[in-house]
Amino acid sequence: MSHGVEGLLRELAPQVLGSLVRRYGVFDSCEDAVQEALIAAALQWPDAGVPENPRGWLITVASRKLVDQVRSEAARRRREEALATPQAALLSHAADSAPETDQDDSLALLFLCCHPALSSASQVALTLRAVGGLTTSQIAAAFLVPEATMAQRISRAKQGIKAAGSTLAMPEEADRAERLDEVRHVLYLIFNEGYTATDGADLTAPELSTEAIRLARLLHRLVPEDTETAGLLALMLLTDARRPARTDQHGELVPLAEQDRGRWNHRLIAEGIELISRTLPRGQVGPYQLQAAIAAVHDEAETSEDTDWPQILVLYELLEETGPNPVVTLNRAVAVAMVHGPAAGLELLATLKQDKRIARHHRLLSTRAHLQELLGDHAAAAGAYREAARRTTSVPERRHLTSRAHRLEGQA
Repeated sequence: MSHGVEGLLRELAPQVLGSLVRRYGVFDSCEDAVQEALIAAALQWPDAGVPENPRGWLITVASRKLVDQVRSEAARRRREEALATPQAALLSHAADSAPETDQDDSLALLFLCCHPALSSASQVALTLRAVGGLTTSQIAAAFLVPEATMAQRISRAKQGIKAAGSTLAMPEEADRAERLDEVRHVLYLIFNEGYTATDGADLTAPELSTEAIRLARLLHRLVPEDTETAGLLALMLLTDARRPARTDQHGELVPLAEQDRGRWNHRLIAEGIELISRTLPRGQVGPYQLQAAIAAVHDEAETSEDTDWPQILVLYELLEETGPNPVVTLNRAVAVAMVHGPAAGLELLATLKQDKRIARHHRLLSTRAHLQELLGDHAAAAGAYREAARRTTSVPERRHLTSRAHRLEGQA
């Protein structure tokens, strides 16, 4: 399948699903039908050409798939009761001729997939499938789990939507801000998993971070006045811009300070800086905007030595004020070390030893090792790197940490 067709299908997937759910009302049946229509298009369009009205084509095919589901002997009674729609109504007119198909329900669909009744893992899987247009096998491959496992996760998520009695509608005003925050959080999780994969042989899963950026662009377009959504998109752009330099030709991890900045995507950097510069003065500054501002300071430095660490430290202090977070404290410790010396950074890291959320995490150990290395305590740093390597589930990170430990052991 060509990239043009694939991109078009991903763009149309939420619009088509939103149209069907609004018309027929049953999320799980409609989602299955839309997936079948997307597969049909992926098989036919590269050879036959994209139809004049691709969205209408998909809606019509998906509607027919839904009718087939209703008619099947095994599912007829269950489907008809759930749909509560006579078959005559399903067949009454072509879906692509219905005026309501002009409505874009993508934002309502994002809210539905990120329903608070679902776990974060279910929200992520359902968003990628229903809004992102990814197949179950693609999502499973990205998260390094068996396809059957991901299929069960998606099925449970759809059943959770059904059990909650949720419909395709925007939340009431009182709930909208909280639900929008949930949507942003899900996109943030998807991006982070793509930028640094939790497990496996590869450091990154580019298809996930690319899809998160696409969905963040969609969300920003739907709520252009929301500054935190703009901040999230800017953060993704400014962070993903560094991805080409995060590994060497052998796939080994390259730390930020050692990256070839000529390999960074400067088009994404310019877009991200323009977006966050336009957003910050507009209102109350939230955590995504602050993280984007930190990423912008890193990206604007021509060399690692040119990094404005005092500014980064101030931004981390502001970020920590938005809510207690051990990861923010960990990152602030690095900034403290770069401004006031590694001993000051280690003193701040010591406050995290009793925090169960991060006390045994490999990132705390690797950060401690880095600051001990800067302090010149190579033996302690090597031990911390070794322990961090044992605790990470990322193969590239394990190799990098083990290599650091081995080098320092030689020096010690």
